Amino acid sequence: MTQRTTVRELLTEHGRTHAEEAGIHLANTPMPLYQLLTLCVLFSVRIKADIAVAAAHEVFAAGWRTPRAMAASSWQDRVDALGRAHYRRYDESTATALGEGAELIRDRYAGDLRRLREAAGEDPGRIRELLREVPRIGPVGADIFCREAQGVWPELRPAFDRRARRAAADLGLPGTSEGLARLVDAEDLPRLAAALVRAGLSSSRS
Repeated sequence: MTQRTTVRELLTEHGRTHAEEAGIHLANTPMPLYQLLTLCVLFSVRIKADIAVAAAHEVFAAGWRTPRAMAASSWQDRVDALGRAHYRRYDESTATALGEGAELIRDRYAGDLRRLREAAGEDPGRIRELLREVPRIGPVGADIFCREAQGVWPELRPAFDRRARRAAADLGLPGTSEGLARLVDAEDLPRLAAALVRAGLSSSRS
């Protein structure tokens, strides 16, 4: 099997981004970028991916799709929304993180993550540093954001975190971000990164 055949099969079987699963139509505009950040906050604890995605659906269905709306919501309402998604153990701390993070993005960047990008000078390393100033966003959350946002912020390309590169090497694919990027068109980079992470998780469970 050639590497490109392996990639095609990966994209067919696993090539759906977390943003797509959460109903986020990602674009370089304030609302979907903030929704992606919210999703990353939800992923930044030890919880199953499907529960994090379900929690995102609940949060967005409640109308909290912007920092202003999230900051205006009550802590209890956020806890209740997370509870409906069975987001257990971390519901209270995550409700706090969502509120505090919304206030930070609203106050520091006027609710627009493109201003974070500008503040970072479009430097990928600095973007990650600024993302990690958001409550609950650590290295994993920053990696997820960059993996998904590389579709709309070209300076992040190619974004394949350690988990994706490890899975690629196990599948006989290049173990570097640059090598993987040569196997797909730029618009498919987020899908390939997500597919590799999922394939790695599936392999670890088997």
